[in-house]
Amino acid sequence: MISNKLINPKSIVIVGGSNDVEKPGGKVLRNILDGNFNGNIYVLNPKLDEVQGIKSYKNISDLPDVDLAIIAIAAKYTVETVELLAKQKNTRGFIILSAGYSEESKEGAELEHKIVEIINSVGGSLIGPNCIGLLNTHYNGIFTTPIPKLDPKGIDMISGSGATAVFIMESALPKGLTFNSVWSVGNSAQIGVEDVLEYLDETFDPQTSSLVKLLYIEKVEKPQKLLKHASSLIRKGCRIAAIKAGSSDAGSRAASSHTGALASSDVAVSTLFKKAGIVRCYGREELATVAAIFQQKQLKGKNIAVITHAGGPGVMLTDSLSNGGLDVPPISGEKAEELLSKLFPGSSVANPIDFLATGTAQQLGEIIEYCEKYFDNIDAMAVIFGSPGLFKIFDVLDVLHEKIISCKKPIFPILPSVKETAEEIEQFRNKGHQSFPDEVIFGNALTKIYNTALPSPANIELPVNINKEQIRKIIDSAQNGYLHPDIVAELLDAAGIERVKEAAVTDKIKAVEASKKIGFPLVMKVIGPVHKSDVGGVVLNVKNTETVEKEFERMMTIKDATGVLLQPMISGKEIFAGVKAESKFGHLVLAGLGGIFIEVLKDINSALAPVSEIEALEMIKNLKSFKIIEGVRGQEGVNIPAFVDAIRRIGALVTVAPEIIEMDINPLLGNSRTVTAVDARIRIEK
Repeated sequence: MISNKLINPKSIVIVGGSNDVEKPGGKVLRNILDGNFNGNIYVLNPKLDEVQGIKSYKNISDLPDVDLAIIAIAAKYTVETVELLAKQKNTRGFIILSAGYSEESKEGAELEHKIVEIINSVGGSLIGPNCIGLLNTHYNGIFTTPIPKLDPKGIDMISGSGATAVFIMESALPKGLTFNSVWSVGNSAQIGVEDVLEYLDETFDPQTSSLVKLLYIEKVEKPQKLLKHASSLIRKGCRIAAIKAGSSDAGSRAASSHTGALASSDVAVSTLFKKAGIVRCYGREELATVAAIFQQKQLKGKNIAVITHAGGPGVMLTDSLSNGGLDVPPISGEKAEELLSKLFPGSSVANPIDFLATGTAQQLGEIIEYCEKYFDNIDAMAVIFGSPGLFKIFDVLDVLHEKIISCKKPIFPILPSVKETAEEIEQFRNKGHQSFPDEVIFGNALTKIYNTALPSPANIELPVNINKEQIRKIIDSAQNGYLHPDIVAELLDAAGIERVKEAAVTDKIKAVEASKKIGFPLVMKVIGPVHKSDVGGVVLNVKNTETVEKEFERMMTIKDATGVLLQPMISGKEIFAGVKAESKFGHLVLAGLGGIFIEVLKDINSALAPVSEIEALEMIKNLKSFKIIEGVRGQEGVNIPAFVDAIRRIGALVTVAPEIIEMDINPLLGNSRTVTAVDARIRIEK
């Protein structure tokens, strides 16, 4: 879909090119000229003979053949223009800067559709409409500034918003970041964020391609494509961070189950990013900071030395690192004392390493050398160095430059004096380095990167003993809606999910018979109403047939009751697992503490089905309630491997039967031996 004539054209025509550089058609031409594009440049403007020193053609028929058209004219004229260029001038790359299409009206959407049809018919590529354009190392095809430094090893950025792309660059450039390409996809009429990512994946060369990708997404149109190509790129050695704006409100969704109420589309986005290995960000500064960290040597451990000549920033950085799960371990011993002797009196090497406001470049070099060579409990260094304006710090940044290159451990330069040391920082960046102006934003970004796991395996094997044929047979013969408990039980058995012995009955005599087979004490639950406890539809510790008869009669008077479920009383901790089908994303598998706590605490984690063993284990361990599930203060804990197995089998069930759109097992009862499904609801939609 993405033509080389879009990426690396030999000729470009600016349709609507202008002498006025305050208009898109004038500014994009100026940017291309300033960027020293080495191909032929043409202008199409019926009113002018020359534009910015370039010959202007008044009719398309007079133009030579041209690879790429950048269009900056009113929407109503674009269909005819695109058709003539595509069919008469062999144009295969199109960038439409103009607005007035699907983002504005039904009529605009029709124009957009016609344009895409024409371009598709000739195998061409379209960026936009309603975008700022495309910027890469071949040409400056955008009508905005700033134009960042372009470098094949710089960042690839793909944005659904042109203005946001500009603002992200504004955040990135002061940190010393460079760019390989900037894609503003606008309305994504033909090419969206996911399609660009696919192109970058399929053309990836580990020797020449950029290793950092940044995404700004307002709507995930093709989540499976995003997952496939983002995870593929990360496995190839890339690092990806993304902002997904427009989080939806889970409360706005009508949901009839616990899982439906807890799983919003934003949960689906976070879950997809997690499965792909994408670092999710929520703002431009955070995104740019993550990108700058990506450009450093990779952090291999969790122990950070905080090196500072100012106490306050060192403490704040230590807090942000520690709160995010990284360690700032104490430094002590003979070598620590030796280092301390080289610093001014009053300094500390305990970590943070504070070498005072009077600390010198030479002392900084010594500190870094000791952290690199002698302190084995240190994996990386964060150096905070500013200036009150009393003297220049060129010598300090020269030391940082040398040590960043020579040391094996990452060194993160935090340079907060962006005004007083602007000259020194600029020289430092010109040597190819990045820096961070704020220690807390840096610390939070580093912890977020550290806590983002690698992508899940491309092909996740399902657990053993999943009876796929039986699952399909049950689903194929079932009707839409909530399944009868007997059918639910069959599906759980086919998926290998352990469940309690139970009986669903519709008359009092069968209830008594079933109670004798199951044995006392038992539990009785009404069938029909969704939230059984709320309507008095659950009775525990039933010890005799008289109570069975009495409670059966009472439950059958509850509104929407269709029967009663009998189960043995079993002991264990209430945990939860469920599934929610999310349009286009697939199935979200959720797990957490069960019973009423799921509604009160909303402490859940999720993964996209199918679920790997590592994913399931991380879902459980990252719960705030994990210590409760594990067992605290002498309480019996839950068998974690059995909980992992249950989560994976639920994921396998919906992988085999995607018609399942909601599923709750609440509670699962877990003890030190087993995890058993006590109450399950499944809704299907074919």
